[in-house]
Amino acid sequence: MNERVHSPLPGVPMLLALLVLSLANFAGFPTLDGMNAGGGLIALNGLGTLVLILLWCGFFMVQPNNGVVLQLFGRYVGTARDSGLKWANPFYSKKPVSLRVRNFESSKLKVNDLEGSPIEIAAVVVWQVHDTAEAVFQVDDYENFVHVQSEAALRQMATSYPYDGHDGSGANTQIALRSHATEINQHLKEEIQERLGAAGVTVLEARISHLAYAPEIAQAMLQRQQAAAIIAARSRIVEGAVGMVHMALEQLDHAGKIQLDEERKAAMVSNLLVVLCSERGTQPVVNTGTLHH
Repeated sequence: MNERVHSPLPGVPMLLALLVLSLANFAGFPTLDGMNAGGGLIALNGLGTLVLILLWCGFFMVQPNNGVVLQLFGRYVGTARDSGLKWANPFYSKKPVSLRVRNFESSKLKVNDLEGSPIEIAAVVVWQVHDTAEAVFQVDDYENFVHVQSEAALRQMATSYPYDGHDGSGANTQIALRSHATEINQHLKEEIQERLGAAGVTVLEARISHLAYAPEIAQAMLQRQQAAAIIAARSRIVEGAVGMVHMALEQLDHAGKIQLDEERKAAMVSNLLVVLCSERGTQPVVNTGTLHH
């Protein structure tokens, strides 16, 4: 069922008209009594009073950025979106639906990521009703539907990615919850929108607001992350040291002042790598003899 726009009558002209009719009706009671009018005229005047009371029940307000769903004996008539005082059939039932942008933050969910590690995750979802008919008639309670389905989509998304996409060498090998926020948030938004489309709801934004390992494995995972960081740093240091040694040997060969055989080159390479890759300052040993002793 899709929304149909309904344009009820403006409320202010109807208010003035009913005021005039009501005053004329009330003024008619003493007039008829003074004229000793028959019971038929008095009953007719009383019936007019009941009709006026019923017509007064047709007024309703449409707040800015709100919609009012109108029904006649269970049949959907349409939705009034123009703000202001309106008048419609007094027998219409009127259900207001907010069209404002709303948001909520899910509770912290404990789920297993793609690798089976328990994690805690929460998300903020920004949403808005775009079809009042679907929001009212397709689901029982659209606000509760948004909350439940958003958390279900968050659980589903969290199980599709690892918490951390780094391998043992520190290289980023795949999309992960911690390192690819843009891709993860987009996937989460699409997951939620797919579930909420039937309820007439548009998801404007969805993003992770909390992400952490579960307390029982947090310490072990922290140690693993520290080890991966150390390995990655060591890899960069070794890569830079090898480049510097290669550059030094090329410059010595290009100068041609010192000729080194393969054994001495190997010794030089070893010494330079020790100096460049050592965590602490090295202590040099000065050779005061010949080059070979």
